[in-house]
Amino acid sequence: MDNLTLKDAYEMVLDAIDKGEYKPGDRLVEAELAERFGVSRTPIREAFQKLETQGILARDGRSLIVASLDHDQIGELYVLRAELEALAARLAAQHAAPEEIKVLFEMVEQDRKLIGQPDKLSRANKRFHRQLHLASHNRYLIQQLELVHRSMALMSFTTFSAEGRSPAGLDEHQSIVEAIAARNGEAADAAVRAHISAAYETRLKQNALRG
Repeated sequence: MDNLTLKDAYEMVLDAIDKGEYKPGDRLVEAELAERFGVSRTPIREAFQKLETQGILARDGRSLIVASLDHDQIGELYVLRAELEALAARLAAQHAAPEEIKVLFEMVEQDRKLIGQPDKLSRANKRFHRQLHLASHNRYLIQQLELVHRSMALMSFTTFSAEGRSPAGLDEHQSIVEAIAARNGEAADAAVRAHISAAYETRLKQNALRG
């Protein structure tokens, strides 16, 4: 892997953050990641620079750490996410193939088996939303949603860890897919907004409890 490109290194570091292997506040050391991935330090250094520019990493003195989001940033992110995902749902109601809708239904049913396992359900949730984005068939919207969900990785815990959130969240997913299957763009839009509002409310409550 000595010929690892900047794009490869960037994706590997980002994936590790997304999976929670590095959490907000964790320090990233160039030499350690180069050894972990079995590559030279140059592509890791370049990946760090790109991630810092994007706000995924932040400076703490001379060190780079995984950035964290403050109260206002979290609110701004949820507002943007609600608008973009509502648009994706409306477009999916128009353009999703029957096979895509079937896959979304199947994902919801499979994910119900993960209730009580918040970390696994969190990863499954990301897969569901990614599939929803793809069903919009708008590449530029999908790109913007990828940026939003990349920033969502900077939240240090999943809302699925809150009591009762897992079954409620999956019921909300079911409502979104049912609206898309009915080709009802307005209902799909409303279902997504309700889903994201509930997730945001849960996160605010969790943050308040954690002080």
